[in-house]
Amino acid sequence: MAQVLEFKLPDLGEGLTEAEIVRWLVQVGDVVAIDQPVVEVETAKAMVEVPCPYGGVVTARFGEEGTELPVGAPLITVAVGAPAADGESEGSGNVLVGYGTSEAPARRRRVRPGEPVSANGAAAQEVAEGPVPVISPLVRRLARQNGLDLRELHGSGPDGLILRADVEYALRAAQAHGRTAQSVAEPHTRVPAAAPAPVPAEAPAPAPVRSSAPAGGIRVPLKGVRGAVADKLSRSRREIPDATCWVDADATELMRARTAMNAAGGPKISLLALLARICTAALARFPELNSTVDMEAREVVQLDQVHLGFAAQTERGLVVPVVRDAHARDAESLTAEFARLTEAARTGTLTPAELTGGTFTLNNYGVFGVDGSTPIINHPEAAMLGVGRIIPKPWVHEGELAVRQLVELSLTFDHRVCDGGTAGGFLRYVADCVEQPAVLLRTL
Repeated sequence: MAQVLEFKLPDLGEGLTEAEIVRWLVQVGDVVAIDQPVVEVETAKAMVEVPCPYGGVVTARFGEEGTELPVGAPLITVAVGAPAADGESEGSGNVLVGYGTSEAPARRRRVRPGEPVSANGAAAQEVAEGPVPVISPLVRRLARQNGLDLRELHGSGPDGLILRADVEYALRAAQAHGRTAQSVAEPHTRVPAAAPAPVPAEAPAPAPVRSSAPAGGIRVPLKGVRGAVADKLSRSRREIPDATCWVDADATELMRARTAMNAAGGPKISLLALLARICTAALARFPELNSTVDMEAREVVQLDQVHLGFAAQTERGLVVPVVRDAHARDAESLTAEFARLTEAARTGTLTPAELTGGTFTLNNYGVFGVDGSTPIINHPEAAMLGVGRIIPKPWVHEGELAVRQLVELSLTFDHRVCDGGTAGGFLRYVADCVEQPAVLLRTL
């Protein structure tokens, strides 16, 4: 006899408490396999495909696209086959944070295209036994885009978890042998929905929230990315006693150096990558600014690695992707990573890991055509370097008035981690490297 199981919005990690339904990947009446993505949601960190731990027929969906649901709210119900002999429900048994059930079943069933399906949606064929760790949405997407069957891979992660590196290795191996990966992207089988008891196809819309604010005007919800940014900026202003110093710099030689590098052949080097190299060199000389404040312990924690965040404006709002280990990358590697993360930000596919863990932020607001700014520090970091537009202006160069490429640099810093002398020294070193790139070569 069929059993209807409810799948709730799981804890997606990173302290997130809600998510917005962006796109349903299944309809009521669809047959879904265990761990098949059923909905795409947007959290305050990224877009995520959520897999369902049950296999069977979808009997109900809860929430329209655009609806924001809290963690623990119902997403879908699925009619599955008869429960196992020991009374446990049939599910994937996945226990990683973010997805799946909390118990490991004795067995599970997976519905595959062309496989006999009973009226209650249960598959006729049993498959793997025991718990199966969850594969991240990013890894699933990478495999699906390249036609790779994840069931054919052996994971190198804990308990055999398939990691991104496993997928990339398999794709390289297939390419080296002139083969293509076997595709598993096949259309869902559609059958009439059947359930032992009637279940509403869609949940009723939530009741409107009463507000004491004046009526009229246009109301823009603070949710998703914009809501997360609002919360973070408010916290930064509350907790961090920040100060800003700035300086004008002659970027003519830096621009010439970049032109010469790109004329030499090979991958093009971005201006942002050169600025990032200057930042990491400056942080090595002034490590106080690559730190965070632990007020409970009343300590400033200076960090060994530079994970460089950079501000990226997208249609979904401001996001700050993070380049891991920026201090260990050359200009070419930084250029490639900036390009990859920028494209992921544009398409809304950044993962939570790519949006967290930054230790210092580089903000190139010059792309908006402005000269200066006093940016708000990206909590819990201790500083942010701002770069304005680079434009020709009159400037005294070698004792003569000349037209040079000028830029305004600003440093906003947490006054708890250092005093103005340290902040000024950092900014002056950055400006010296911009004006005379050879300074950077001498100090590497």
